[in-house]
Amino acid sequence: MITLDGVMQAPGGPEEDPSSNFKYGGWVAPFDDEVSGTVMKKLMKPADLLLGRKTFEIWEDYWPKHASGWPGINDVTKYVLSTTRKNSHWENSVFLSGLSGIEKLKASNGSDIQVWGSSKLIQLLLKNDLVDQLWLMIHPLTLGEGKKLFNDGPIPAAFTLKESTVTPSGVIIANYERAGEVKTGTVGS
Repeated sequence: MITLDGVMQAPGGPEEDPSSNFKYGGWVAPFDDEVSGTVMKKLMKPADLLLGRKTFEIWEDYWPKHASGWPGINDVTKYVLSTTRKNSHWENSVFLSGLSGIEKLKASNGSDIQVWGSSKLIQLLLKNDLVDQLWLMIHPLTLGEGKKLFNDGPIPAAFTLKESTVTPSGVIIANYERAGEVKTGTVGS
């Protein structure tokens, strides 16, 4: 979930992530509709998760108490990139201490792994060419401040649009798949 200017901080509510005095928490709520709900159900199918520490810390107290809102969330493996945490009371949590752990995980023969939230983690993955696909839910507003998706220099990379939907409230939901190197040329030649 991002804004037109790439902000992804605290989409779900005011208390979700108020760091740096972010005052727009809950900015996705006005755009909730049946179409976005249907896509969210599709994206929330059981799959192992890779999360940054801050997102994990928000989720580890919330989701165990609200599992009916995301069936299977407590059963999947939650891989957490953290240099400060080693364990959690939330079942099936596995802590990774660095990029090498993520690379080993990606090279394994396991199931697909989804990343939710986790702006710094996504930036690390993009910078190290570890993203196979992106699901972007682009909301029609700008916030001008907050944690951003493409804030810290992703490598040049091409993506192909695989699926897209526009909701009645104007949210563009797009699934992009990695498509090799960036190609350049001259328009009109």
